[in-house]
Amino acid sequence: MNRLGFYLARTLRNDAAIAALSVPQAELLGAASGKQVALVGNARALSGGRQGAAIDAADLVVRINRAPMTSAESHGTRTDWLALAVRLPEADRQRLEPGRILWMSPKRKRLDWATARSPGFYLHPLADYHALARQLGAPPSTGIMAVDLLLRAPLSALTLYGFDFFASQSLSGSRSAAQVPHDFAAEAAWVRARAVADPRLRLS
Repeated sequence: MNRLGFYLARTLRNDAAIAALSVPQAELLGAASGKQVALVGNARALSGGRQGAAIDAADLVVRINRAPMTSAESHGTRTDWLALAVRLPEADRQRLEPGRILWMSPKRKRLDWATARSPGFYLHPLADYHALARQLGAPPSTGIMAVDLLLRAPLSALTLYGFDFFASQSLSGSRSAAQVPHDFAAEAAWVRARAVADPRLRLS
C-alpha cells in the first residue's frame, strides 16, 4: 500500500486494508517470549524516584504515547516499543527512536503514514479494544490496553512503572482525572485482580 492508498483507506474506515500493514498479533507477542518487560507509564510520581536503571535493565522497554521522561535516573533511556494512541510529533519520534510502534487507539483517523509504515508496525484490533472496554465499563487507557496485550505474550515478567492510576496526574498534560474518559478506579482494580491471577505482573 502506498501513501495515497493508506489515506484513502483511513478516510473510508477500511480497517482491513490498514491492518494489512500490521504484523500479526501472534508475531508481536512472540517477540516478547521469555523476556522481562518494563512497561513505563506517565505518572508524575515516577519523576521523584530512581527507577531508571531498573527500567533499562529489562529485556524489553515499552513506553506510552509521547512518553515524557524527566531524567535518565527516574525514567531510563530506552524505548524498544511505543504503545501509541495520539499523534506523535516528529521531535518526539526522534527523541524516543522506538524500535516498534503499536497503534492502540480505535481512532484510526489519528494514525499517520510515518507510523503505519514504520518497521514492525502493529495495529491493535478493534475487537480487543471493545472487549476490554466492556470489562472496565469505560474506554481503556493506552496503558491498560498495553498491559492486557502484553500479558497474552509468553513473557517471563511484566513490571509496571509510573502507574498510579492518575493519583499524581500525568506528565503528558494538566488534565485531571475528571477531564479524561477513563475509569481509573476500575483500571486499578483490574490490575490488582490480574496481578493476583498472574504472578508475572508486578507493580513497582
